[in-house]
Amino acid sequence: MTFTRRASEIAIGILPIALVIALWHAIAASGIAPAVLLPPPGAVFARLIEQAGSRQFLDNAAVTLYRLFAGFSIAVVVGVTLGVAATGSKAVEGIVKPLVRVLAPLPKVALYPAMILMLGFDDASKIALVVADAVFPILLATYQGTSAVDNKLVWSARAAGCTPRRALFTVVLMAALPSVLTGCRIGLIISCIVVFLAEMITSTDGLGYLLVRAGRNFETVDMFVPLISISILGLTLNAAFNALRKWLLRGFAEES
Repeated sequence: MTFTRRASEIAIGILPIALVIALWHAIAASGIAPAVLLPPPGAVFARLIEQAGSRQFLDNAAVTLYRLFAGFSIAVVVGVTLGVAATGSKAVEGIVKPLVRVLAPLPKVALYPAMILMLGFDDASKIALVVADAVFPILLATYQGTSAVDNKLVWSARAAGCTPRRALFTVVLMAALPSVLTGCRIGLIISCIVVFLAEMITSTDGLGYLLVRAGRNFETVDMFVPLISISILGLTLNAAFNALRKWLLRGFAEES
């Protein structure tokens, strides 16, 4: 990829964000929305830079990141394992498919009160909600990807002396890696949203808690800081995952 093409792609990616910020500034400056309800973006970003050096803010951000990555990691392990197992076993497929059809459309936040009752108000219930939401796109992408792998690859591996289980994980899963990583990328973005939502509902720490606390105290500038922070976090994680995906798929011709 040439430098010019890369620069143009970055510019195209930044343009919509710049337009949103410009619109935000225009509304705040025009007085359509009072500053007490919609502070100007300059004040919000200045406050974000100020809080970025605060130990309290960094500690809360670290808590959110811990819950996010803990839930996402568990979702990846469970989703990939079940997706591959459903491809390799009709019995597992017969169990997993009905469960996915029933549970995937269900708003997982509706289960959050039950998770709180079982797991408490600390990290465990929030991590469980992240897992419940992120696991399904990963599972479905893994199953679809592994199911679409050409059987000739498996037959070749078996002919070379590979056991069925080993062929499933070393041949089928590797061939389906683009699909699996796409599901993981979706699951990662969902994890960002869900962990923030869980912290808003019930928490004494984390970025979601900071937003709720600021809202209760009518500190609108401080209320927008966690929103911008989680947006920046999502953009950063998405860019980092795309870079990792490109590196992992460097041997795939269709991904080059």
